[in-house]
Amino acid sequence: MERFFYLPVQEQVVTSYENAAKIYTPSIKLRVMTKTTLQSTKAKKVLIVEDEGDMCLLLNILLNGKEMELDHVNNLADAEDYLQKEQPSVIILDNKLPDGFGIDYISILKNKYPSIKIIMISGYDGSAKDVALENGADVFLEKPFTRDQLYQSIIGLLN
Repeated sequence: MERFFYLPVQEQVVTSYENAAKIYTPSIKLRVMTKTTLQSTKAKKVLIVEDEGDMCLLLNILLNGKEMELDHVNNLADAEDYLQKEQPSVIILDNKLPDGFGIDYISILKNKYPSIKIIMISGYDGSAKDVALENGADVFLEKPFTRDQLYQSIIGLLN
């Protein structure tokens, strides 16, 4: 198996010890990783579809540093535009949005992007849980929820 020497400080990949010695000072530590290790450490992409700035900020704070790449859109139209360019592993979808209800968008998401996992969040109506799950949501979280509930939901869907 071919080895690479990854230098996170410099954000470069060095292909030999000799090359590393020529370019970098001895004070920089080299971590030896295989190609497969580098690929497996890539952060999973999570899309947050939430129109409330405070809630989006809270979600970002709760998930910061959890080896996830977070993206955010404010409404369903922007979510559709985003999904035409990117494929997140998980979507955190609010129910009440300016241009519609997330609960109605779940079945569209599942038809177009069946591999994407959906976490539906709602603070308005806990009775929406059954409909959300029937429409294809993988997890339903009623606001308020804890950091552990959110994080464990995401990790459970990613594994």
